[in-house]
Amino acid sequence: MTDAVPRLSAALADRYTIERELGAGGMATVYLAHDVRHDRKVALKVLRPELAAILGGERFLAEIKTTANLQHPHILPLHDSGEADGLVFYVMPYVEGESVRDRLGREKQLPVDDAVRIAREVASALDYAHRHNVVHRDIKPENILLHDGQALVADFGIALAASRSDGGTRMTETGMSLGTPHYMAPEQAMGEREITPKADIYALGCVLYEMLTGEPPFTGPTAQAIIARVMTEQPRSLTLQRHTVPAHLEAVVRKALEKLPADRFASAAQFVEALDKPGMLVTEAAPVAGASLAESVIWRRRLARVARQAPWLVGAGALGAALATLLRTEPPAPPVARFAMPMEGAAAAGLFTPTLSPDGARIVFVAIDSQRTQRLFLRPLDREQPVPVPGTEGTINTAYFSPDGQWILFRQGTKLRKVAVAGGAALAICDLVGGLGGMSWSEQDVIVYARLDTLYRVSAAGGQPEVLLGPDSATGALRYSNPHFLPGGSKLVASRVTSAGNDLVVVDLEARRATLLGIAGMTPNYVDAGWLVYVDGAGTLLAVPFDPRRGRVTGQAVPIAENVNILQGRFARFSASRSGTIAYFTGAAGEMRELVLVGRDGRAQALPVPAGAYRYPRFSPNGRRIAVGIEAQGRAVVGDIWDYDFTSRRLTRLTFDTVSFQPEWTPDGRQLIYARASQGTVELYRVAADGSTDPAPWFSRGGANRIFESQLTPDGRRLVFREDVGVRDILVAPVDSPAAARPLAATSFNERGIALSPDSRWLAFTSNLSGANEIYVRRLEEGSPRWKASTGGGTEPRWGPLGRELFYRSADTVYVVAAQLGVEARLGEPRALFGGPFASSNNEPLYDVAPDGRQFVMVRPRSGGQAALLHVILHHFDQRERRAAAAGGAP
Repeated sequence: MTDAVPRLSAALADRYTIERELGAGGMATVYLAHDVRHDRKVALKVLRPELAAILGGERFLAEIKTTANLQHPHILPLHDSGEADGLVFYVMPYVEGESVRDRLGREKQLPVDDAVRIAREVASALDYAHRHNVVHRDIKPENILLHDGQALVADFGIALAASRSDGGTRMTETGMSLGTPHYMAPEQAMGEREITPKADIYALGCVLYEMLTGEPPFTGPTAQAIIARVMTEQPRSLTLQRHTVPAHLEAVVRKALEKLPADRFASAAQFVEALDKPGMLVTEAAPVAGASLAESVIWRRRLARVARQAPWLVGAGALGAALATLLRTEPPAPPVARFAMPMEGAAAAGLFTPTLSPDGARIVFVAIDSQRTQRLFLRPLDREQPVPVPGTEGTINTAYFSPDGQWILFRQGTKLRKVAVAGGAALAICDLVGGLGGMSWSEQDVIVYARLDTLYRVSAAGGQPEVLLGPDSATGALRYSNPHFLPGGSKLVASRVTSAGNDLVVVDLEARRATLLGIAGMTPNYVDAGWLVYVDGAGTLLAVPFDPRRGRVTGQAVPIAENVNILQGRFARFSASRSGTIAYFTGAAGEMRELVLVGRDGRAQALPVPAGAYRYPRFSPNGRRIAVGIEAQGRAVVGDIWDYDFTSRRLTRLTFDTVSFQPEWTPDGRQLIYARASQGTVELYRVAADGSTDPAPWFSRGGANRIFESQLTPDGRRLVFREDVGVRDILVAPVDSPAAARPLAATSFNERGIALSPDSRWLAFTSNLSGANEIYVRRLEEGSPRWKASTGGGTEPRWGPLGRELFYRSADTVYVVAAQLGVEARLGEPRALFGGPFASSNNEPLYDVAPDGRQFVMVRPRSGGQAALLHVILHHFDQRERRAAAAGGAP
């Protein structure tokens, strides 16, 4: 291109002075130039004319702009680009140093520590770019520059721009390749149009292999021979070639060089993590999710298609022979593996289900950290210790993965947010008011979430949610829950909840129509092998053959596991990855617990009552009895109200409808008021504490209002209650005039956990207005200021006698705060009183303080509070596919 220099110099005279040629590659010639405007040296690259002619210069320049905003310490930035006298050019900083290729040419092999450091820095750059939707496509030693020993990745997005421009397809058809054969992933070598970040991970594995051994993992006399080896052979052992290479490093390289993208690292960040943590990768016998049989079949079909559509790759026939071998080979199906994993952190802050990533390699869950803050944690299945996800403090409910497994979707306060698995700030998507019944993220970056009787959708990039599917009075749907996108993103499956139970529906997003599948069940998950996995009302985990394109069941359901835990009668605590890994909790929705009396010193004594799903214990005003809710089998939260008498040491049942919960005593101790759920509403009932009268309706706001916890003032004339309509608010009303209710603690955040002081002049409550749950105190007067009582988080406030002490919970500890209640609330510093494995709640107190303040009634898991076990199943669908294929039938 020597004749191009005068043309280029003349055309760019006012901007760049070309000094000399630095080198030439397959796509461009590189010149050292002087940036006249900024008085600096730059590397000016000129596309080969024949390549520019094929690609279309204008389109190439438009596409390359997508990389101009990449800002990372290990990425060589793009300064400029354009067209001059028919020549397409782009400009990058000139790096005074050498490339990894130069250093390899000089040293042959790099010190192990240097090779690992360079790979780590390159992976960091790749992770950043991948999170900005840019795949390099041409990672090789020539494109890794070394400046003061630090790696800089050059030509980011150049191959991508070429592939997206007008001639990308014609390049492949004419034999011109985007990429270098020694470093091309198998899917890239086969000409796949959609190249994912895992191709860059493969290429980096090749570069690391070469830095350690002196040559790439696959070599050959021609490009065709190299590609044939890439597709059919395994690389030679690193440790056999160089005994100083640690075994864990070889494991890292081998995982990066897996033929199937699904078997490589899920992200470049995971590649870095494996480099830094020798124990992260396990042997092949360990339970790590891999490619399913379906992926293997797809792979072989792609190879056959390449043989038909790209005969230039076959060349001398080496690839043809390889294709014939692969098409004859049926990979063995791995055996089904079942094991259990302990889940520390109160089984993750309670009752929410850990969610598997699409590839089944990791789980995300809500737990309480060492600072007593509820947040998200990530745990690969092959590691014992979970890792906290920064920026997710105060997470509410279960989290969900993006389709590529690179992002986590979660709720924080009143915001729906996403955070990259590899790290970074959590990004807001939209406001999310009210209860949440599950979410899902499609391949088209659309998010659908359920709230009460409505499905909403919003862009994953952020925006205003819109109603996808509203109330369905014709079918009697009370609510939708657990939406789950099917492949393609035009349909999803969900649970439809009615008074009769749970049914599965398929929702057409374009038609905005829900169609019954004829299956009674909840929490549907789709597995790529062609199965819909769900749980029925009895807690049985089942899989049914399913056509996701048509949204139809195609066979009979088969059981997978029994006794899956169910929450609130509509949330099954299980997760299935797209790759087929399954994780679930066992047991009835109401776990077996015991009622215990605990002294201020933490000494506990169990009450002489049978184990049961106890909830909401409340001392009577004279301290001689305890009202308590016992959850119904398979129906968390709701059940019936019982009374325990300290004198007779007996439990007496007071309600018989299995939809009652949250009892509170009237001030005279003669009656109990409680919440009762019916047809989507929650109202207050009352019943005689001695069982002498039948339960009767008592306080209702009408319509779809939902009144949960409540407390009467000592004179019995006013009721303080929590209402859930969109958000949780605390109101006060005359007992004989519910319509006259006025807000007491009502914001756009969630206020709950009602605790009236003994003189009824002060209210303590929980609110997440700061982004995390804290305890606040205010007078029972309109416009009163609030005082913060907790530090570092808190829930479940309760008052001691005379209002001189305020108690609350944080993580597994009960705290006490000295209080002086006058014109203002003077609150002391919180002091830890005692801890233990007692049940807790973010919404309402699951314990109570005796009238004399000397002891507490708590709810304790019967197991003693040990970590819950998450059951995991691997390769179930691989085996089932194999058996179905052998029988000649559908999966």
